[in-house]
Amino acid sequence: MSAGHPTLLGLDFSCAPTRRKPLTLAQGLRAGHAVKLLALESLPSLDEWAVQLRPTGMAAAGWHHGFVMGCDFPFGLPRPFVQALAAHGPGESFARLRDPHAPTAECDRLIDALHAHCGDRSGFQRLIDGWGQTWHIDRPAGGKLLHRATDRAVPGLSSTSPLQTRYVPVGKMYFEGMKRLVDADVSLPGLRTGRADAIALEAYPGLLAGEILGRRSYKSETDATPERLIARLDLIDALEQGRTRLGLRLKLTPAQRDHLAADPKGDRLDAVLCLMQAAWAQAQHESGATSWGLSPDLDPVEGWILTA
Repeated sequence: MSAGHPTLLGLDFSCAPTRRKPLTLAQGLRAGHAVKLLALESLPSLDEWAVQLRPTGMAAAGWHHGFVMGCDFPFGLPRPFVQALAAHGPGESFARLRDPHAPTAECDRLIDALHAHCGDRSGFQRLIDGWGQTWHIDRPAGGKLLHRATDRAVPGLSSTSPLQTRYVPVGKMYFEGMKRLVDADVSLPGLRTGRADAIALEAYPGLLAGEILGRRSYKSETDATPERLIARLDLIDALEQGRTRLGLRLKLTPAQRDHLAADPKGDRLDAVLCLMQAAWAQAQHESGATSWGLSPDLDPVEGWILTA
């Protein structure tokens, strides 16, 4: 590794990884406008990922100059939901959200309160399901699956609500992922200041894939088709040629290219898309952007998706 250059990481996340469906972590380095893919790693448990976030785990992984990581899960919840928890939340755990002068970051207090009250992912799902039924009974009528400002910041594209705990359970991904970032004291620009050598940002591979492919599907958990393979190859071509608004080119070996294209579920490619977004953020930071390219209007309890 070049002296002084942090490792770039892209994480395709799951709230309940297994050996059959692990987390996928892409590792790379950026030199100017080129991003070289160094490795793809499978992590079959959240604990293995959590170990890597800490200084001893970073050293074991060879990230001697720190990391900048793009994570494919939400870093925050919609402000109206958090306000409802602070004012009407069940139990005593959410009282800590009411103090605007508390010394700890709002995102820390929120995730700690959620874990203290809910205990696990199922408890978090029950908390969301109970909004307006078992707590905040006088909640105004309307849908519960609210979106953050960043979820709809790109015209024509909307990411899933972080209050969704079924189907695509991004709410559970927030519950598991954010807790481990905070516990490891990782810095989350715009949300919390932690260790200077450990930076994580919210990424969303669908933004970059959509820019290149439009509405063409490139992955499926169950249905591998020739059309999706062609879409993956087209996506890889565009990344290698730098045909995106990020202004970066992905550098792959022929074997790496084949390895990305051969994954019908798209986990490897999603990790690389997150890696490219992390590389863009690093370039923004190096050019003097104090916010790593995030919106200046970022709400510190909602967060912001890179490049949105």
